[in-house]
Amino acid sequence: MKVEYINPFIESTYDLFSTMLGSKAVRGDVALAKEACSAREIMALIGLSGPARGMVALSFPMDTALNMVNRLLGTEIKVVDDTVSDAIAEMVNIVAGGAKAKLSVDGEKPIDLSLPTVVRGNSYNVDYPTGSVWLEVPFNSNLGGFTLRVTFEMAKKLH
Repeated sequence: MKVEYINPFIESTYDLFSTMLGSKAVRGDVALAKEACSAREIMALIGLSGPARGMVALSFPMDTALNMVNRLLGTEIKVVDDTVSDAIAEMVNIVAGGAKAKLSVDGEKPIDLSLPTVVRGNSYNVDYPTGSVWLEVPFNSNLGGFTLRVTFEMAKKLH
C-alpha cells in the first residue's frame, strides 16, 4: 500500500468532524499497523472493491463512540445499542465514501463499497488476509481518541 493513498481517508475524516460533528480531529503520525490493535471497544469495517481493493476500519473506545454518536444525532445515549452501531457504521461509510470520491478518476470504473460491519466488545480478533499491509492513523478530538486503519491496492490497468 502506498502511503499517499491514505491522504483521501484522512481528509474524509477531517470532513466528517467539521461538517457532521461540528468538531475538529487532530491526527497523529501515520504508521504501519502493529499486530496488536490498540484498545478498542467498537470497530466499524467497510470493504472496497473495483479499481481499489481493500478495507477501511474505524475503531473507538466506547466513550468516544458514544460522544460522537450523541453529537451526530443530538441525543444523550448512554449505552451502546443498535442506534449507536448504525451511526458508527454510517461514519465509516462517510469516511470511505468521501475517500472514494477523492480517489475516483474520470472515465474509470468507480470504487465500490460493501455494507459496513460493526464489531463490539473487548475480546475479539479481526484476522485480515495474510500479507495485508495496514496503515494506521491515530486521531484525537474533544470527543475522544480513535484510530483509522486502511489497507488497499489499486488494481493494475489492463492494456
